[in-house]
Amino acid sequence: MDVPTTVSTALEDRPVSGAVCLEAGAGVGNTTAGLLAAGASHVYAVTNDADHAGTVHERVARDEPDRTAVLEADLRSLPLADDSVEIITAHGLFNVVSPGSLDAIVEELRRVAAPGCHLVVDDYEPLPDDAAMRDLFALENAASELATGGSALTFYPAAVLRRLFVGEGWQFDRTRTLLDPVPWTEQHVRAHANVARSLAEDVPGELGEELSREAERLVTTIGSESIGEMYSIAFRLPD
Repeated sequence: MDVPTTVSTALEDRPVSGAVCLEAGAGVGNTTAGLLAAGASHVYAVTNDADHAGTVHERVARDEPDRTAVLEADLRSLPLADDSVEIITAHGLFNVVSPGSLDAIVEELRRVAAPGCHLVVDDYEPLPDDAAMRDLFALENAASELATGGSALTFYPAAVLRRLFVGEGWQFDRTRTLLDPVPWTEQHVRAHANVARSLAEDVPGELGEELSREAERLVTTIGSESIGEMYSIAFRLPD
């Protein structure tokens, strides 16, 4: 499995070789693949999404069964022992974490981190006001609020997450830019529109239909867009 440049760049200054690692929010397994390629002794890939868990197993874990464990679990209650991991990654995780769950996840990551553990958090700065993608994300959040009572996306500035983790005892190490601008491709635009339309199906009446039509309109209007910044911030626990 190819490792995205954003993942390899975020990991290149971390002592991954021989380490026990946790990928918090495994997605499709890109960072699990990056950790294995960098020589991790073992990677716990954790996701609360059954489809993602299956994808990580098929794409990554099946070829590395002795070094990989895919765990379908809530990040607020990890099935791992205290002080059990040496590298933690959260690549594109926190933009799908609601403010109400933020503290619980940060506390749980701290619990499983061994003394001297390294933490790498990669995510997106809030988009500027003139970004067309901002309208699509706002629509996705509106559909999510109406369908589920909560937002689908929250973009936390690097400074906010830095303060949060430092407050939990992590020592700030470094920050770097992974993408500037971020290339939101036609595939990305369509994927977010599809999420909005799926959520809109659970919104009754004409409002749901209107949300779905607006999602399709934005796909055509936006096409693709390069805007915004993806950052990487790294921390370390005291020994």
